[in-house]
Amino acid sequence: MKPFAVWKYIVLLVALLVGALYALPNVFGEDPALQVSRSDDQRVAEQAQQRVLSLLEEAGLAYSSARMVDGQLMVRMESADQQLAAAEMLRPELGRDFVVALNMATRTPDWLVEIGARPMNLGLDLRGGVHFLLEVDIPEALNRAAERYLTDLPAYLRTENIRYTGRNLEEGVVTLEFADTERRERAMGVLQQEFPELSFSAEDGATPGLTAQLSEEERERIADFAVKQNLTTLRNRVNQLGVSEPLVQRQGEDRIVVQLPGVQDTTRVKDLLGATATLEYRPVDQDGDAERAARTGQVPFGSELFYTREGNRPTLLKRDIIASGNQLVDAQATIDQESGTPAVSVTLDGAGADRMFEFTQQNVGKPMAVLFRETEVITTYNAKGEPIRETNEIEEIISIATIRGVFGKRFQTTGLSSEEARDLALLLRAGALAAPVVIVEERTVGPSLGADNIAQGQLAAVAGLIAVLIFMGIYYKVFGLLANVALVFNLTLIIAAMSMIQATLTMPGIAGIVLTLGMAVDANVLIYERIREEIYRGTQALQAIDSGYERAFLTIADSQVTTLIAAVVLFALGSGPVKGFAVTLSIGIATSMFTAIVATRALVHIVYGRRARMADLPI
Repeated sequence: MKPFAVWKYIVLLVALLVGALYALPNVFGEDPALQVSRSDDQRVAEQAQQRVLSLLEEAGLAYSSARMVDGQLMVRMESADQQLAAAEMLRPELGRDFVVALNMATRTPDWLVEIGARPMNLGLDLRGGVHFLLEVDIPEALNRAAERYLTDLPAYLRTENIRYTGRNLEEGVVTLEFADTERRERAMGVLQQEFPELSFSAEDGATPGLTAQLSEEERERIADFAVKQNLTTLRNRVNQLGVSEPLVQRQGEDRIVVQLPGVQDTTRVKDLLGATATLEYRPVDQDGDAERAARTGQVPFGSELFYTREGNRPTLLKRDIIASGNQLVDAQATIDQESGTPAVSVTLDGAGADRMFEFTQQNVGKPMAVLFRETEVITTYNAKGEPIRETNEIEEIISIATIRGVFGKRFQTTGLSSEEARDLALLLRAGALAAPVVIVEERTVGPSLGADNIAQGQLAAVAGLIAVLIFMGIYYKVFGLLANVALVFNLTLIIAAMSMIQATLTMPGIAGIVLTLGMAVDANVLIYERIREEIYRGTQALQAIDSGYERAFLTIADSQVTTLIAAVVLFALGSGPVKGFAVTLSIGIATSMFTAIVATRALVHIVYGRRARMADLPI
């Protein structure tokens, strides 16, 4: 038999030790826990910690431990039932100043955590939680872009001293009217150069006109940006909930998947995910007659009609927006020092601060309004039980204040209730949605169902493993036992690899592990059958072993590589559970190649390598 290199033994031993070390955290399990954090991202104070623990003791809800983790209070409960009961009791008691999230706290020792050894993440189908499929309203994103150009195009023409007589927006097309064709041609020339993303065309009618609409490339860019921006915003909003290991990812062209393990109450989540609340700071039109505009419907050119929240009083606001929610860097709920009423302390980015500073500098003593905008989705059902979703735009002026001095980057917005100030600060801090989203699919998996899935998955894996071990031991005798050792080693490496990359284990992932175990044994079967063929040909036992491993390698590599290609395609084109299956299958293929070829050959060398002659090989 050919000698087996010492360095291969060393690599095998190191892989075994590292694999066992990083697979170990999965043995300790998890405790149901409550994660209590402040909604304003501040550290939970000592007084609040004591109040939480006192409320739990008064309610007779036993907890095993409580400790601070990254400024949040982590309370380990005795059971999942007590965890749910404690969350339902604490949320109304603590109010909206605190976020009470369900969590699973690992029992992994600190020394393992310090070296980066953590258990695998469990998917929604194993841990329980909520699943949302959101659809981004792309037509609304395109319409908003067109509305911006309704303001930007006339503003640019004014800088170029080109007069226009009217402007209009209809079905995403901006129309500008001019007194004569000469001005229209001048306007088209400068606008085409300044706005290459728009398609312009001349309109000949009663008055010379110029239409502008988004080009196809720009429409695709805006649609893609809307989904990406919403993806980022939703991730920020989910982080505000304090949920452990959330999943927020894009699916297809205009959909986003949100999975929140451990969350059972969907009301708060849906309110936060679908909310599109934002603010717009606008100058008040003091020249127009708001009462007359409300009565006749004739709004002065360059203005819009809105109503105040208190008193429902009509007010005319200029179309020009001084600053909006997407220019906000930070927002915190606070108390106005002068009036003692709730307020939102706002911090603008550089462009917004410059615009606000310029406006306030030129308009001291004039009024500025704060316009609150929110899109709510109302779901009704027809006679067949099919959902019908309608959007309702809420637009109301929450405050009108006289500009007393010059300001830019930081200022306060008042006119809100305490609850509205907290919610608005949270939404503004997380970012505004580029376009409204609609929940098209909602699923809730209870923790007990997740536990049943884990038990069934473990039963399937153990049953499959035991069946393979028995078959290999009986059919291939000593070689079968060596293959069984390598199979257990392979399972350890799969778990360790998934733990190291923090992959999420799902039910399809468990199926991938079971399939991989069978494929790992399949490689050993090819090797052992090749050894048998060599012995039947009269080859000496030790030479037959070498020949079996060498000649079976290409066949094994071919089958494994083709399966790996299929797994890569599944990962690239699949989504959700399909990706989980592809990940475990890919990892399993890599580890099975290593254990079936390297590990079993090392074990065979240890058992038979020192036997110079062997008349009968037990295979």
